Amino acid sequence: MATETKRDLVKEGEQDYQEWRAGLVATPEKRALYEQIVAKSDLWLQLVEARQAAGLTQRELAKRLGVSQAQVARIERRGYDAYTLNTLRRYVKALGDTFELRVTIENTAKERASAV
Repeated sequence: MATETKRDLVKEGEQDYQEWRAGLVATPEKRALYEQIVAKSDLWLQLVEARQAAGLTQRELAKRLGVSQAQVARIERRGYDAYTLNTLRRYVKALGDTFELRVTIENTAKERASAV
C-alpha cells in the first residue's frame, strides 16, 4: 500500500494569496493603480474612525453639519470618491476642535529623480 502525502491546503492557499498580492504591484503602473485604490479606501475608513473616536453617531454628525444622516452615510461609504475639499473640511470641523485634516504627498524615489 502506497503512502499518500497529505496536502496542506492552508499553506497552499496562503502561497497562492501571496503570489496574487505580489502581482498587484508587479509593475510601476500596477503599483500606482493599487496605491490610488488604497488611498480611496483609507479615506472613508479614516472618516468613520474619526467620527467614532469623537463619540458621534452618523445622526449626531449630520445634525452638526446641517445635512441628513443619509448624506453622512454616503460620505462614509466605502468606494465613495466624490469628496470636495470643502466637504472634508466641514466634516472634520464638525468632529470637534481636536480633529484636523492633513494632506500628505508622498513621491517615490523614481518620481523625485525624474522631477529634478
